Amino acid sequence: MIYHKSVLLRESIAALAIRPGGIYVDATYGGGGHAKAILDQLTEGRIIAFDQDEEAITNRIEDPRLVMVNSNFRFLRNFLKLHHASPVDGILADLGISSHQIDQADRGFSTRFDGILDMRMDQKKKLTARDIVNNYSEENLSNLFFSYGELRNARKLAGRITEARKQRAIETTAELKMIVNTCAERGKEFKYQAQVFQALRIEVNQEMDALREFLKQATNALKPGARMVVISYHSLEDKLVKNYFRSGNFVGSVEKDFYGNVLSPLKVITRKAIIPAAEEIEANSRARSAKMRVAEKL
Repeated sequence: MIYHKSVLLRESIAALAIRPGGIYVDATYGGGGHAKAILDQLTEGRIIAFDQDEEAITNRIEDPRLVMVNSNFRFLRNFLKLHHASPVDGILADLGISSHQIDQADRGFSTRFDGILDMRMDQKKKLTARDIVNNYSEENLSNLFFSYGELRNARKLAGRITEARKQRAIETTAELKMIVNTCAERGKEFKYQAQVFQALRIEVNQEMDALREFLKQATNALKPGARMVVISYHSLEDKLVKNYFRSGNFVGSVEKDFYGNVLSPLKVITRKAIIPAAEEIEANSRARSAKMRVAEKL
């Protein structure tokens, strides 16, 4: 079984503008596809690869130029310092979850399988989707589904969940889907389920906070002229990346100096996000929502 098929592989490697002797970061190792493609272009250079999922570590490439870090990329700065690898010549982050994680029923990421409500990328963490569904207040659930799932009827869903859990705890993805479907528009149940699962996954893994920390640390870790490539899979991530690349902050508020120059540590390389070609989407349907943005350190 293929652990994970890398998205926008050719485009992302080209965007990095790899220097054969450089130091690079693969912030989301997964199946190692991007890391292998970078290694293929390196001579005496090296890669520092991050992944918080221990299963990804077992999929590591045996190459002395590769250093594996079993940690979230929000700790980028600390580990680059530990491995004497800062500043770096380029950073790549393919956000989201791997196909391997999605296809494991017991991880609880997928709406297609019945499994326990887990959704932890790092199995050492305590908070699970089950904890959120059964313990968060109705108001907190509503805010979560509205903010991270972008559901217009988030309050209605939160009410249904809190009523259902009074009878018995909600333990599995199938049990949650039964409740979720009562709030979904007929014919659009799958999309609605995906939005709910996305919201829970983001909360379990604190993905938005981690992304903010990563973007700031990554910018500081880059050499002048080095590039950062980020591939995102939903509008919340993409908007955050777009704003930060453009303005150096997360709200997208552009500040300029006396001469009208934008005060940002980065120069945007991709004015418009790069998306997969139709051929790639046909070969890998999970690539359909991908958007890639590239920026260069000034």
